[in-house]
Order: sequence, then structure tokens, then C-alpha cells
Amino acid sequence: MSEPTIEPLIVVGVDGSRHSKEALRWAVEQARLTGGRVHALMAWEWNRNPFAIGMAEAQFAEQEAETAEEAARRKLADTVTAAVGASPGVPVFRRVEQGSPAQVLVDASKEADLTVVGTRGYGGFKGALLGSVSQQVVQFSAGTVVVVRGGEEDGGA
Repeated sequence: MSEPTIEPLIVVGVDGSRHSKEALRWAVEQARLTGGRVHALMAWEWNRNPFAIGMAEAQFAEQEAETAEEAARRKLADTVTAAVGASPGVPVFRRVEQGSPAQVLVDASKEADLTVVGTRGYGGFKGALLGSVSQQVVQFSAGTVVVVRGGEEDGGA
């Protein structure tokens, strides 16, 4: 009896930026070459007001969190479609998780065969070699990380 074949898992951080789209395209091509699957992962954060203590405030806070998560799901779906189309030729699963982007990706790296990030996303500054999220993922990941660098029009960063 043979062992069931498990497709290699590639986790890629997506934030909607051009750099994350490049990382997603790279991950999809790598999955095509290796017979793998891709989890496009977007993190979202929402901070509850620590001074809101009443029932009405708590219910409003819960509604705001649901809205933030839904917005992240829509943004991820739009980004995946824009980057690799509706039928990329390999399984691409969309995952949205609450937390800081670096921590969510480091946690996901524990189950991944490969983690892929772009050089910088939103909030990065021109000329940085790595964005803060990429640097933290490289430093703390449980496995192999590929950093997809931007093109020459980005100054190579």
C-alpha cells in the first residue's frame, strides 16, 4: 500500500500591494512546477476600544470587527483575481486571519513547506531592502522563506 501524496503547501503573504501580487504570482508558478498548492494569506487587525465596557459598545465593537474581516476577505479575493486570474492552474486557497501580518505569517509557516513574501507592502519606504513584515518572517519563520524582490523600476528593492 502506498502513502498518499500530499501536495507541497506554499503560504504567501498578500496585502493588496503590487509587491504582494508579485509574490503571489511567483508562488503560483512554484506550485505549478512542484505540484503544490498555495494559501494566499491576508492578515487583518482591529483594536477594540479598551474603555468601551457597556453592552451596546460591546455589540458595536463586534459588528465593527465583522466588517473589518469581511473587508479583508473582499480585498484578498480581488487581489488574488488581479494577480493570477480566476483559474491559475493550481489550487489557490484564500485565508484571512486576525492578527499582525508578521505573526500570522510566522504562525502559518509552521504548516508550510515554503513561505513567500514580497519585499515590502503598504507602509514601506522607498529604498528599504526588506519591509518590516518580510524581515520578521525571514527571522522567525519555522521553515524556508522566499522573498520576491521588486523589479528595476522599484530601484531593485
